[in-house]
Amino acid sequence: MPEIAVLYADEVILVLDKPAGLLCVPGRGEDKQDCLSSRVQQRYPDARVVHRLDQATSGLLVMALGASAQRALNDAFASRLVHKRYVAVVDGLLEPACGDRGTIDLPILLDWPNRPRRIIDPQGKPSCTRWWVLKHDLAAKTTRLELEPVTGRSHQLRVHLQALQHPILGDALYGTPASLGKAERLLLHATRLELTHPVSLQKMVFSSEPPF
Repeated sequence: MPEIAVLYADEVILVLDKPAGLLCVPGRGEDKQDCLSSRVQQRYPDARVVHRLDQATSGLLVMALGASAQRALNDAFASRLVHKRYVAVVDGLLEPACGDRGTIDLPILLDWPNRPRRIIDPQGKPSCTRWWVLKHDLAAKTTRLELEPVTGRSHQLRVHLQALQHPILGDALYGTPASLGKAERLLLHATRLELTHPVSLQKMVFSSEPPF
């Protein structure tokens, strides 16, 4: 497993670049104790989780240092004042209805008998994703997208793209045999993070290039 890159650190926040395959917090069982938070806390004992990336997803993540910073960042996420962008490669040639962009506005519900899977369901939580086409690969029949989760539901980007019948390549939960066969990992990377510093109130923007 690659080392966790610390892109920024001060007295109250850390910005990290998480590798794919690493849990953000411990799971159930002895084999799921190695995770981003425990590794970071070995170096920064007061580091606290604010948000998460799926285990298979790589890219930018912020942690708080101390309870006060954690509360401030939690409030910022809840108020949708933290803006994130992702890059993904999906199966098929996704064509917007108009221009180079589209919006997915479909409610997401936990598929309780098959958890942790999520499903599109009218009883689910309102969920919105904006997307832009970056490139079509005609030979491979894939599309590279930039994604903006307006809401922050678990598995939102993965479920929404599956609902369009363009699953993210390498997605073991929501993919098809064809999309799984086109990548060795989930091709989803948190590439941009924009937030207001909880103490200085300075606007901060971080970026990370996808490793695929």
